[in-house]
Amino acid sequence: MKRKYVCLVAAAAWAGSVAGAMAADAAAGETVFNTKCKVCHQIGEGAKNFVGPELNGLIGRTTGSVEGYNYSDANKNSGITWDEAKLKEYLANPKGVIPGTKMIFSGLSKETDRDNLVAYLAQFGADGKKK
Repeated sequence: MKRKYVCLVAAAAWAGSVAGAMAADAAAGETVFNTKCKVCHQIGEGAKNFVGPELNGLIGRTTGSVEGYNYSDANKNSGITWDEAKLKEYLANPKGVIPGTKMIFSGLSKETDRDNLVAYLAQFGADGKKK
């Protein structure tokens, strides 16, 4: 019985994540990026570290790992590997997820903005090209 329950919970979580991903709008996420993130971050071909690190290949990357960017110790030592769920949590409250981060952004309060932004960021591979 316990195994069936675990399988049902896992299936429900997967279905929820798929539904969320399908509902996300990468074009709307680009607008969020351009209005909220671009002042500090770059993404795409030719992106460079700026006030914040470049964001190419962010999904699947460990925190504090972009070469040439001077991260806070909290970020370097958090042990987080970005997946969509963790990134959405971070985007809601950066200092709550990584206390001591030097990112001064207070977070995105709207879940749809976080979903759309993650959909936009997830399009870019480590080389800056859209997948």
